[in-house]
Amino acid sequence: METEGLIGRKEECLHCRADMHVCRNCLHYDETSYNECKEPSAERVLEKEKSNFCDYFAPNVNGGSSQSSKESLLSAAEALFKK
Repeated sequence: METEGLIGRKEECLHCRADMHVCRNCLHYDETSYNECKEPSAERVLEKEKSNFCDYFAPNVNGGSSQSSKESLLSAAEALFKK
């Protein structure tokens, strides 16, 4: 995904016309997390491939997790227990 700046709720991919502001394109999206989102304050979104109004949306420019599973588990635990 090549983007500059913020992605609006109604923005579409230039190539396939798919919605871009969707859970599956978000940095916080994680199939193993509660509600499939690592952001604990985010509201539940049922349709992960349709545009939504989530204020916590951050584009996942890596196209997937670049961390190893050990690193991702450690960062999730730290986020859970941070003060």
